[in-house]
Amino acid sequence: MTSTVKDVMTTNVVAVRKEAEFREIIKVMRRRHFSAFPVLDADDRVAGVVSEADLLLKEAFPVAGDGAGRPHRWRDRAKAAALTAGDLMTSPAVTIGPDTPVTEAARVMHKRRVKRLPVVADTGRLVGIVSRVDVLRLYDRADADIRAEIVDDVLTEAFLLEPGSIRVQAVSGIVTITGPVENRAVAQALLDSVWHVDGVIDVRDRLHYPMNNPMHNPGESYRHER
Repeated sequence: MTSTVKDVMTTNVVAVRKEAEFREIIKVMRRRHFSAFPVLDADDRVAGVVSEADLLLKEAFPVAGDGAGRPHRWRDRAKAAALTAGDLMTSPAVTIGPDTPVTEAARVMHKRRVKRLPVVADTGRLVGIVSRVDVLRLYDRADADIRAEIVDDVLTEAFLLEPGSIRVQAVSGIVTITGPVENRAVAQALLDSVWHVDGVIDVRDRLHYPMNNPMHNPGESYRHER
């Protein structure tokens, strides 16, 4: 089963209102040990995100001078002069929905270079937050549970294969799948499904099928680009 953001997100979210003052934001950061958190409007919708980097601009640009005239410096100086979360925050925030697959959350974090994503409902209201640690939690899964899901849900239920016809080993999240299948298309579909089981770190292909099918090296590790 493919996990979604709501399966791993934290629902006890630390957030501030747009009206929160500079010193209040720092106190929350120090007390809760977070480097960034969402900024909410009056309707609990995510208006932006305020981070340590936003706050540090006050120290970096205490007075007018170096960098004047450069557009990105103007923005930095505006933040340096800001006194509330609404003026300090980076907006719009990069957010994600609760029903989004965790793999997509990981892609967004990597592409946008953020450590956490506010999780918002269709209305835009904040319902949780998902972090890199939350995403990586999927890989902290017992090998026995990984193997059981592959055997029960993938091989038996999805592909209707006879129990025991395909051998499955799971060691430290690395799955080795061995045995005969009908053809190359079935082999690739099967391996693709195994890749999408939570906790799988790598898949080693030991499947084989009749030689009149397209070339296939059963000793080659199969890697599917998700």
